[in-house]
Amino acid sequence: MRSPMIFPRISRHPRVSHGRLKTATPPAAERVNGACVPPSESLVEFAAYIAGRKVAAGTIVEALDLVRAHNEAGRSGAYVWVGLHEPKAPEVEWLAEVFGLHPLAVEDAVKAHQRPKVERYGESLFAVLKTVAYLEHEVMSDTTEIIATGEIMVFVGADFVVTVRHGRHCPLTEVRQRLEEKPKLIGRGPVGVLHAIADHVVDRYLAVSDLMQEELEEVEATVFADVSSRDIGRIYHLKREMIEMKRAVTPLQAPLGALPQRRMIPTEMRDYFRDVGDHLSRVCEQVEASNELCNSILQAALARSNALANEDMRKISSWVAIMAAPTMIAGVYGMNFDFMPETTWVLGYPMIIGAMLLVCSLLYRGFRRNGWL
Repeated sequence: MRSPMIFPRISRHPRVSHGRLKTATPPAAERVNGACVPPSESLVEFAAYIAGRKVAAGTIVEALDLVRAHNEAGRSGAYVWVGLHEPKAPEVEWLAEVFGLHPLAVEDAVKAHQRPKVERYGESLFAVLKTVAYLEHEVMSDTTEIIATGEIMVFVGADFVVTVRHGRHCPLTEVRQRLEEKPKLIGRGPVGVLHAIADHVVDRYLAVSDLMQEELEEVEATVFADVSSRDIGRIYHLKREMIEMKRAVTPLQAPLGALPQRRMIPTEMRDYFRDVGDHLSRVCEQVEASNELCNSILQAALARSNALANEDMRKISSWVAIMAAPTMIAGVYGMNFDFMPETTWVLGYPMIIGAMLLVCSLLYRGFRRNGWL
C-alpha cells in the first residue's frame, strides 16, 4: 500500500469543509517522506465521489484511500477529483507522486501555453483544452483586449481526475456543482468528468463566437455608412482577435474527434464525446466564416476609404481648377504693363470681372455634370 502522505493545510486553524481547504496565512513547508511539500495556495477543491455521491475527506490521500478501498472491494465507479488553479511545480510534482502522473504531462501542466491535445500516458489520459472568454468593453482601441485565453489540463485515470487551470476565466466550479446535483452524471466516472469539462469549454466557444459575430456585424454596418481610419483600425484589431480565437479552437478539433475511438473511453460515453465534437465543428466553421467576413469587411473598408479619398481629391481638384481661371487673369493684369487691353476703358474692369465669373460658372457646370462636385 502507498505510504500515507498528507497534503499540507494552509489554514491558520487547520480545518477542512466539504473537501475545500480554507486558506489563510500559509505555514512553513512540510516534509513528507523526506520530500519538501510546499503549502498549496493553488488548490481549489478536492473530493471523493463514491456511488454517485460526494464523500468528504480530510486530505487528498485520505480521499484516494477511500476510493481505492471501495474499488478493491469489487465495486467500481469511485474516484477522486482534484482541482488546481495555476499551481507551482512542487505542488504538481507532489500530486504526480500520489497519482502516478507521467513526468512529461506534469511538465506541460506546470509550464502551460500548450497546444490543445489529447495524449495517453500508460493507463491515464492527458488532455489540454484552450479556454476563451469575451471581455466586455465600451470603447475599442488598439490595445483593447476582446478575447482572453487560458488553458485547462485534465489528467484522467481509472480512479482520479486532476484538473489544472491557467487563466482567470472559465472556472470549473459550475461544472462540479452541476455534476454533484445529478448523481447519474457524477456516477459516470472520471471519463464523465472529462466530457463535462470538454462540453463546458466548447459551450463557451459557442457563446464567444456568437458575441464576436455580433461585433463584426456592428462594424460591417459602420463601414457601409461611413468609414474612417479609426474604423479600419478597429476592424484590423477584430481580425487579430479572431485569429487568436482560431488558434485556440481549431487545433482541438482533431484530438477531440479521435477521442471516442480511444480504448479508455467506455462505449456508452462515445456518443457524448461525438456530440461535443459536432459542437466544436460548428464553432470552427463559425470562426472560419467570421474570419473570412472580417477579411471582406477590411477589404471593403479599405476600398471605401480609397473611394472617399478619390472623391475628395476630385472635389479639391475641381475647385482648384475653378479658382485657377480668375487667378490667371488677375495675375496677367497685375503685371502693371503700360499697354494692357482695356486698361484705359471705363468698362474694362467690370468686363474682366464678368469674364472671370463666366469662366468659373462654365467650369463649375462642367464639373457638376461629370459628378466631380
